[in-house]
Amino acid sequence: MAKKGQVFEKYSAEFKLSAVRHYLEGAASYQAVAEQLKIRNCTQLKVWVKKFSEGETFNTRKGSERSSSPLTGRPRMTFGSIEEERDYLKVQVDYLKKRYPNLVKEKPSVNGITMK
Repeated sequence: MAKKGQVFEKYSAEFKLSAVRHYLEGAASYQAVAEQLKIRNCTQLKVWVKKFSEGETFNTRKGSERSSSPLTGRPRMTFGSIEEERDYLKVQVDYLKKRYPNLVKEKPSVNGITMK
């Protein structure tokens, strides 16, 4: 997990490709190549080698085909009219009242005034 104020290193595609080729030549281990090229962690080199061997580009992220942000959530409901939205929300409220009856705090009204 990233820490507050942490600065991430950005590597060019050419640098990544040269690091992968350097490793694949068999001259050294992941750790040794990472130290030699001043890559912060050898795990990053492992990811590049895996992407290279699978034929992927280096700049793609896992899950990027779904959406651009992990915080987008599900698509919003669209309604044809306000009445349709109102009816939808009423059904949701009724369901929740049936599901969790102990959360309903309303008491019967007297002369139009709700008792608490």
